[in-house]
Amino acid sequence: MNEEIEFIIDAAKEQMQNAIDHLVKELRSIRAGKASPSMLANIMVEYYGSQTPLSQVANVNTPDARTISVQPWEKQMLQEIEKAIMIANIGFNPMNNGESIIINVPPLTEERRKNLAKQAKAEAEHAKVGVRNARKDANNDVKKLDASDDLKKNTETDIQELTDSFVKKIDEMLVVKEQEIMTV
Repeated sequence: MNEEIEFIIDAAKEQMQNAIDHLVKELRSIRAGKASPSMLANIMVEYYGSQTPLSQVANVNTPDARTISVQPWEKQMLQEIEKAIMIANIGFNPMNNGESIIINVPPLTEERRKNLAKQAKAEAEHAKVGVRNARKDANNDVKKLDASDDLKKNTETDIQELTDSFVKKIDEMLVVKEQEIMTV
């Protein structure tokens, strides 16, 4: 019986951690003023007929706080990379100098900062929904167990405490990201 309960709690914890991991990835792609290679992390480039992550066809770095440099490993990829960045519609205007692609990261306006903060809040809310769904799944699994009501109630309490800790972690991550976004 205890093995079943442990399995249910472990599965819930894994689902909740996946929601946090996804949130981390999403928050990383929300830019906070400073140039970062992670701003281009979700860009996919047409490479020999298949969609390939930009990081697998080029070196992406930041020579300074306002510039992203994309150096393709194969020169003929320049146009494809430039096109992919434009299609991604992330608010950047890539410049192709024949050797590499330079992206000047404009400073954020107050309005843009507020929109990014809203976007971060929406991502955090999405992660909380994932955590709550994991709780619901776990509680449903507990109800199906052939165990005493006390044991079920205690397990549900443990699952709720786990949920609360993950929701608290999400809230803390959101506060940090909002401060990062709103800091000029």
